[in-house]
Amino acid sequence: MDEQSWRDSTVAEVGERDILARLRAVAQQRRPQAPAADPVVVGPGDDAATLTVRPDLVVSTDTVVQDRHFRLEWSSPYDVGRRATVQAAADVAAMGAAGVGVVVSLGCPSTTPVGVLLDIDDGITTAAADWGVPVVGGDLVATAEIVVTVTVLGTTAGRPATRLDGAAIGDRLALSGPVGSSAAGLALLVAGVEDHPDLVAVHRVPDVDLAQGVVAAAHGATSMTDVSDGLVEELLTMTAAAGVAMDVDSSRIPRDPDLARAADVLGVDPLEWVLGGGEDHQLLATFGGPVPDGWSEIGVVVPARDDDPVRIDGRGPQVHGWSSFGDAPASDAGSPTAHG
Repeated sequence: MDEQSWRDSTVAEVGERDILARLRAVAQQRRPQAPAADPVVVGPGDDAATLTVRPDLVVSTDTVVQDRHFRLEWSSPYDVGRRATVQAAADVAAMGAAGVGVVVSLGCPSTTPVGVLLDIDDGITTAAADWGVPVVGGDLVATAEIVVTVTVLGTTAGRPATRLDGAAIGDRLALSGPVGSSAAGLALLVAGVEDHPDLVAVHRVPDVDLAQGVVAAAHGATSMTDVSDGLVEELLTMTAAAGVAMDVDSSRIPRDPDLARAADVLGVDPLEWVLGGGEDHQLLATFGGPVPDGWSEIGVVVPARDDDPVRIDGRGPQVHGWSSFGDAPASDAGSPTAHG
């Protein structure tokens, strides 16, 4: 069977064993060049992977479900794999950790073309390799729709993990990159507007420098998280964890210059995307001293108060973000704050 015929065949026709063999081969081909102290002892192909990890081990997992978190009409399988990996990796980066391995679980209907699975896997291994991390194992199972679960293993290399609850009064609040682009891209897709491709691309695959987690930790970040549920939601989570309040200057929040133009086309306030959109997965951190180069200082940590623990331009936020079990539809197609 030639390559194209193989890709066009269904998962049921090819069989789990042959598909897993291909995925293992791809993982080996895409494995980043090993450092002097390679943490991978046993990689894909055995019952489980074995890694030697310096303390502390950091683990996070994330799942995306077809028509809940992505639509194949809007995102290629390759982009689905990249997106799933980046958003899982961002949680590890937000602890100030570097990645050491990725484990993947793929679920799909038996009628799924093999090429779709291969492209999802291609996206996963590409995103992992971009971060300098190998895919070390995984699983394949039959499900009613396509489900991708990515588990990321990381290490702080002996440093304490950077937690949510460490913000102190007087700390500077900063972002590692622009927010609001993913929400804007989704809104453009919903509206059928074909302009502003860069914003749509960020909705399909978050554009974030995962190495900034280690950078922030090295610069003494007192707390950190990634912006997955919307900037306001993450600020509220951080203030509650640390027992403080935060004041933000919205004019200092980094955003794509194209955001205002897209908002004008759709007749919306771009600040709604910036504050409530989520899915950008940029890192949000507090620093007791100067923020690292490339980060944008957006506010300050202040003493706790009885009302509005987060204030944007001096008042309580008028926009909130995503809740996994809220009133969002069963697809990202209808929600400008759909979670990734």
